[in-house]
Amino acid sequence: MITVWGRTTSSNVQTVMWAIEELGLEHERIDAGGAFGGLDTPEFGAMNPNRLVPVLRDDGEYLWESASIVRYLGARYGTPAFWPGDPLRRATLDKWGDWTKTTFVPALIGGVFWPIIGKRPEERDQAAIDRGAEALKRLALILDARMAQGDYLGGAELTFADVIVGTLLYRYFTLEIERAETPHLAAYYQRLTQRPAYAQHVMISYDGLRAK
Repeated sequence: MITVWGRTTSSNVQTVMWAIEELGLEHERIDAGGAFGGLDTPEFGAMNPNRLVPVLRDDGEYLWESASIVRYLGARYGTPAFWPGDPLRRATLDKWGDWTKTTFVPALIGGVFWPIIGKRPEERDQAAIDRGAEALKRLALILDARMAQGDYLGGAELTFADVIVGTLLYRYFTLEIERAETPHLAAYYQRLTQRPAYAQHVMISYDGLRAK
C-alpha cells in the first residue's frame, strides 16, 4: 500500500493526495511537517535528505518532489487519458507542469502568498505585494490563453499535468489580491472544484498558516 508523509495544509502534499485519490489508489497518510514536526529525525532524513514533505513510499522505495511523484503515479497507475503513452503528447502536457513549478508557483507563493499569509497586516509590505500581484497577472493571462483550448490541458479528461497545474489555483483564486480577468482560467478552476478529489484534498483552508 502507498504511504505518504505530509500535512494536509501543504500544497505539495495536496498535489500528491489529489493524484492518489483521482487514481483510486489504496493509501495511508501520516502527518508530518509544520506543527506536526518529525522532519528532523534520522528516520525521516533517510527517506528524504531535504527533510521536506511530501514523501511517498511504494514497493519499498521512497520518492520525494511532488511533481515527480505525480509523474510516477501516472506512469505506473494512470489511464491513457491521465498519462498519455505517446512521448510527444505527454511532453506537450508536461511543459505546463514544469512551467507551473518554475514560474507560476514562485510568483504566487513567494510573491504574494507568504508576504500576505506569513505576516500580520501591520507588518506587510503592501507595495511589494502589489508588485507581486501585477507580475502574477501576466502569468495568469498566459495560462488563461492555454485553457481557452479545452476543458482540461489534455482536452476532455483530466491529466497528470492538470494535477500539477491545478493545485495552486485554490490559493490563487481565494487569496485577497487583485487578479487579471481570466475567464477561461476561472472556468477551469470551477471545473476542478466540482471534482470530489479536488474538493477533499486541495480545497483546504490555509487560515491556520496565517501569522498571528
